[in-house]
Amino acid sequence: MNKPFIRNHQYNLIRKQVKLLQQTCATVSDPKVVESVRGGVQTKLSEAFPEGGAFPREMLDAVTSLSTEEQFRQYLQSLEPYLDPFPQVTAKQLGKLFPKVKKLKTPELAGVDYRYVTYISWIDIALNKMFLVYHMNGQFVGIQGNFTPVNKGVCFLCNRHEQVALFSAITKWKPADASPDYYKAIGNYMCMDSEVCNRNITDVAALEKFIQAVTVKTH
Repeated sequence: MNKPFIRNHQYNLIRKQVKLLQQTCATVSDPKVVESVRGGVQTKLSEAFPEGGAFPREMLDAVTSLSTEEQFRQYLQSLEPYLDPFPQVTAKQLGKLFPKVKKLKTPELAGVDYRYVTYISWIDIALNKMFLVYHMNGQFVGIQGNFTPVNKGVCFLCNRHEQVALFSAITKWKPADASPDYYKAIGNYMCMDSEVCNRNITDVAALEKFIQAVTVKTH
């Protein structure tokens, strides 16, 4: 087994569960409680791969023997070769996703470790725009929208309390009898720092639902 299969959000979930187990082993003396948590962690790891895949049995079974800080560290390190990176993207490709934006300012892509990327997002202060790029159904999808910083809040993508902005994107969908100037915007609170969000996100359901709501032209 050497083919990458763990996406960034799945690896984040694994790290979160492994950390929970590590803390339990370090602070709880009752072996029954430890084993209960261990079983729960194994269940979570197994459920983290719903797309027709499965967390390999040997990796799942290995969790039963983890107890020391060094063992937990080595376990997470052993998973790194199996991280499935976000497809590398160029500034030119990003530009094609937003053809109506003149002189699009793209983020610095050199040095990005795509293994730890679920989506790419950046802000253009001059345009008061936020841009988001995701790889879905075999292709890149780009969304742009207005952003309004609101200080601390809960990000709809990673569900963590972080520095967020209200990201509002106009949908492509219109009712059949809509007037020419009809539009509908969908807004969500989202991390302003995508690197922070990419370290925290453990599920892409909300992200994919948002993208579909914005980009699908008909219901």
